[in-house]
Amino acid sequence: MARNLFVPVMAFVGAGAGTYVASEGLPAMTLPNALNPACNIKGNVSINTGALIYHMPGDKFYSATIIRPEYGERWFCSEYEAQAAGWRRARR
Repeated sequence: MARNLFVPVMAFVGAGAGTYVASEGLPAMTLPNALNPACNIKGNVSINTGALIYHMPGDKFYSATIIRPEYGERWFCSEYEAQAAGWRRARR
């Protein structure tokens, strides 16, 4: 009987905020920031250009930015983590 349960068992270092290895060899998953409030940097994919842009708390569009993992968007725990993953900071 196949199970469709994702159980976070350990965090990947540098894999991205809220990214966990799933049990039974299932692929890694990204949890919403509500489960990991220390990771509050929003990684957004630009609709117009596909650019990978991160927003820090206090940035102009931080509040309006919604993270949609189905589009490759994610949360980061540090600027270093976001930059190492190839994202750049929002200009505003």
